[in-house]
Amino acid sequence: MSVAEQRYKAVLAVIGDGRTITEVASAWSVSRQTLHQWLTRYEEGGLEALSDRSHRPDSCPHQMSADIEVAVLELRRIHPGWGPRRIVFELAKQDTTASESGVYRALRRANLIDPSARRRRREDWKRWERARPMELWQMDVVGGIGACQMVCVRG
Repeated sequence: MSVAEQRYKAVLAVIGDGRTITEVASAWSVSRQTLHQWLTRYEEGGLEALSDRSHRPDSCPHQMSADIEVAVLELRRIHPGWGPRRIVFELAKQDTTASESGVYRALRRANLIDPSARRRRREDWKRWERARPMELWQMDVVGGIGACQMVCVRG
C-alpha cells in the first residue's frame, strides 16, 4: 500500500466514519496538525495531493547568482593563485558583491580548491607566552642613546 493510500484511509476515517481528528491521529501515530494537513490537501487535490512532496524550499534568496559564480570562476581561471578573499576584493572593484564563504563554496563546487590543502603555521614562529606568570619580562626603550625616557602605564 502506497503512502498516499495510507493517508487516504486516515482521511476517510475522519470524513466517512465520522471519527474525531484526535482519535484517528492517535490510531495512525501522527499529530493532529498532520492529519489536518492531509484533510486540506485531500479537499484541494484529491488522492494525488496526498502523495509525498519535495521538502526543497521554493527559493534561496542568499544563494549566489549564476552570473556572479561565472565571474568568480573566470577570475580564478585567469589567476589560479587567488583565493576567496582576493576574488571578493576584485569583484568589489567591479561593483559586484559576494561573500568570502560563498566564493569559497563556489570554488569547491568547481573543484578548484582542495579543502585539505591549507597553509600551516610556521614552525619557527615563537609565541610570547610562557608557562607561568612573570617568566617573561619585556622592556621598551623610547628615545635615542643619550635621551632615554621612561614611560609609565597605569592599569
